[in-house]
Amino acid sequence: MERYAEKARREWECPGMSVGLIYNDTVILAKGFGTLSSEDSTPVNEQTIFGIASNSKAFTSAAVAMLIDENKLSWDTRIVSVLSYFRMYNEYVTNEITIRDALSHRSGLKTFSGDLIWYGSEHNRREIIEHARFLKPAHGFRAAYGYSNILYLVAGEIVAEVSGTSYEKFISERIFKPLGMSSSNLSITANKKNPNVAQPHALVEKKWIPIPYVNWDNITPAGGINSNVVDMLKWLQLQLHRGTLDGKKYWTEKQSREMWFPQTIKQISSFGERIMPSRHFAAYGLGWEVFDFKGYKIVHHSGGLDGMVSHTFMIPEINAGGVVLTNNATTLPYAMMMQLCEYLIGDPKQNDWSLSYLEIQKSSEKYVADLEKNNTKKPKNTPMSFELKDYVGLYSGNVYGNVRVDIKEGKLFLKMMHTPTMFGYLNHEYADVFSIQFGLHPSLPKGEVVFVVDEEKNKIKQLIIDIPNPDFDFTELDLNKVK
Repeated sequence: MERYAEKARREWECPGMSVGLIYNDTVILAKGFGTLSSEDSTPVNEQTIFGIASNSKAFTSAAVAMLIDENKLSWDTRIVSVLSYFRMYNEYVTNEITIRDALSHRSGLKTFSGDLIWYGSEHNRREIIEHARFLKPAHGFRAAYGYSNILYLVAGEIVAEVSGTSYEKFISERIFKPLGMSSSNLSITANKKNPNVAQPHALVEKKWIPIPYVNWDNITPAGGINSNVVDMLKWLQLQLHRGTLDGKKYWTEKQSREMWFPQTIKQISSFGERIMPSRHFAAYGLGWEVFDFKGYKIVHHSGGLDGMVSHTFMIPEINAGGVVLTNNATTLPYAMMMQLCEYLIGDPKQNDWSLSYLEIQKSSEKYVADLEKNNTKKPKNTPMSFELKDYVGLYSGNVYGNVRVDIKEGKLFLKMMHTPTMFGYLNHEYADVFSIQFGLHPSLPKGEVVFVVDEEKNKIKQLIIDIPNPDFDFTELDLNKVK
């Protein structure tokens, strides 16, 4: 497996990776591969710290489980009964949505809705939650799956409110310390004290380059934990023992069952059926995803932040689990999870999941490149409707807040006022459409800024930012010109 992991890392051009595997309480593998950075020869080892991003969600659901066992909450406690300032898109959902709804992603919001409220922003946790009331639903309440980071923040604030301490202190004192997760932390600021930290990477001009961490302190319950494979294997061992380890009970087996039980059904595409024919269902539990593979239940979760992706998984029936941490943004961790599952319950000689997913990724990249190459629909040489000064102003929306457009060095310059790292020049493309690139976020592609004209009044009334990417929907910001 070590040779396979290193071969896969090289084929995916991943600077650094760490892999852990536990079986029947024995650590089978805990090893690093590659280097901390593409510009640093320091090797990754089993102690190297990575951001685990959304693998943090299982810690939040476990914290809720612990409070439930203390009879301070239930999975079906209505959120507004704990956080009086909490509001959703209508009164009925506000009054009815429960912790279970929040943790199983069935609020009615679409996947990643509202993430620009918190991502890299100066909004604090309460402000993020208060802005969420302006997000528009994409589905009926409890009707469909829509992954929500903000609602995991809500759950974290419930943990803080009910426990009488901060979310960070709760996780540190009641999980990290007794479990011996001594290297794990809940803020990238703690990483500054540790030289053994992997550097995130973004793909720029077909080359993986190091990029800074984005501070996720305002969304920690959804994705702010940093850890290594040694600590994460301890966490998986506790999970596999249903909440009790070395004579200490963290939560009951009943709550483990709830967290691993399918709460919200997920769609499996026809493509998904072809690549994994032995999978018959996929669902989200409470902080964990579940699916079946070759007759076994797989409990797993992924985590992605700028330039870093991770994956954890368990096969409870055989008391096994694993973790894959990488410092670039690809599906290598998922492919490695599938290969480790194959190693444990399948036939690794017949299936090469890394190769299969690498071919899929290359095919997808070619498809996107061809689309961009053949995109000839945009009109050319169409002049702007107004002078530059007429586009200048403050644009505001309830979801995010303020965006400012000014003239800088003879060009329009846009700044997202609550996110210090999101700014850039606007380059005219055609009519009232401009291109923009947020230079401090190389993982985001070039996008468009469209100024919408009020034809009756012959002036700019609205601004639409459209940056095509799988994580953030800039178009939902609803930015209207206020002055």
